[in-house]
Amino acid sequence: MRIALLSYRSKPHCGGQGVYVRHLSRELALLGHQVEVFSGQPYPDLDESAVAAGVTLTKVPSLDLYNDENPFRTPWPWEIKSWIDALEVLTMWTAGFPEPLTFSLRAAKLLKKRTADFDVVHDNQCLGYGLLQIERGGLPVVATIHHPITRDRELAVKAAKGLHKITARRWHSFLRMQGKVARKIPRLLTVSKSSEVDIRKAFGIPEGRLTTIPLGVNTDQFRPSAERVPGRIVCVASADAPLKGVSYLLEAVAKLRAERQVELVLVSKLVAGGPSDTRIDELSIRDSVRVVSGLDDDELADLLASAEVACVPSLYEGFSLPAVEAMSCGTPLVATRAGAIPEVVGEAEEAALLVPPMDSGALATALGRLLDDAELRGRLGAGGRERVEARYSWAAVAAKTAQNYQEAIDEFAGTTTFGQSEDIAPGGSVANR
Repeated sequence: MRIALLSYRSKPHCGGQGVYVRHLSRELALLGHQVEVFSGQPYPDLDESAVAAGVTLTKVPSLDLYNDENPFRTPWPWEIKSWIDALEVLTMWTAGFPEPLTFSLRAAKLLKKRTADFDVVHDNQCLGYGLLQIERGGLPVVATIHHPITRDRELAVKAAKGLHKITARRWHSFLRMQGKVARKIPRLLTVSKSSEVDIRKAFGIPEGRLTTIPLGVNTDQFRPSAERVPGRIVCVASADAPLKGVSYLLEAVAKLRAERQVELVLVSKLVAGGPSDTRIDELSIRDSVRVVSGLDDDELADLLASAEVACVPSLYEGFSLPAVEAMSCGTPLVATRAGAIPEVVGEAEEAALLVPPMDSGALATALGRLLDDAELRGRLGAGGRERVEARYSWAAVAAKTAQNYQEAIDEFAGTTTFGQSEDIAPGGSVANR
């Protein structure tokens, strides 16, 4: 098959969308399919074996208003070359997040000229109105929803104070679009049964439209190590957002360091003066916390394998790839009983000690218990590795995804009515046809 894989942003490392694109594109190519990745900034790092197998990257440049080095920048007038550019900057200026919509519109323009080059289009969490244009242009569309961003909105609004609650709601206003588009796409994929239930509830998706395909991990790369650094705890958080629960882990580390020597290695892109960075100073634990970012897969695997314990303190996860990567390294986990995490790591202390979310005391107790008990660490680490080997592989993810592509192609051949009721008109308004 000839596959166009869309990703509106693809953070190369420590970002679920970029990791998904990197590994899925490789495994699809190794199965013999032709894959072209269409991505906005930040662009993905494609696997070397994927490139060797023929995976190509088409960059879909935006105004890059959320660059890590210069977020919320004001573009120069000469950068605004189309109504899509104008829509993007105006949405940002009014506290909205335009990327899912504007990326989908740019991708639709590119694919309109290349309909004959592909058999299927696979969208990765964008769910923008442009997907409906792509389908009307003659290509079947499959979409992956890792988890409904409604959970992010709920937590962001709850954490905000005063007028910031209004801007938090405005930032997530793209969810209305995502719900409409999701209800029109006949074949949707997600990554856990927990996410499947939440997506149905949040977006009103009927039975039979969602297929669950868990994510995978490279078990040859993420593998156990004989050398563990005493007292080291590793946490991988793709964003400094309330959803990731990092503040509760920092409070737990503050409790632990009062009675023992611990080192928290936080793999994340923290913003100076941001919530977690500020909390580190408030708790006076700067000397016990090391923040790293930009690690490649080999470096991340080595780091996870060097830890005595890994921690996933999230308030919600649609899957939690960092948990699976830690398990693959034989690193025991302390994780919250939130979203899909129990489904991923197993119950009954198979690979992790599970605690309630938003409970720094419970996190500290569980982390202390593991750090004090080498036998328990060994048992949970071995259990996690066994669980990963039995359940999670990228090759299986690609094979099941390709099967869904073929079913979507076959279904599309029998209908041409999908998605014809809504489009985005010049200027950004929704128009009926």
